Amino acid sequence: MITATITAKGQITIPVEIRKALGLDAGARIEFEEVEPGRYVFKPAQTIPVTVLKGMFGKSKRTVSIEEMHEVVAKRAASAK
Repeated sequence: MITATITAKGQITIPVEIRKALGLDAGARIEFEEVEPGRYVFKPAQTIPVTVLKGMFGKSKRTVSIEEMHEVVAKRAASAK
């Protein structure tokens, strides 16, 4: 059995054998899933490349400039305050 120690800040170091087996590198995200009360498993977070979304909504009817995007974001941010 492989063990790890929790630091005072609630952090653990995942042992190298486990990182290699799961293909985890620095910066990798992991998910914790409760499989039964009081028992959790962790696994690499499912990530999909943004290119998978290409064409999802069909071809755009008009081109939007960066300036127009900035304007809309600024207006929404101002109304959220």
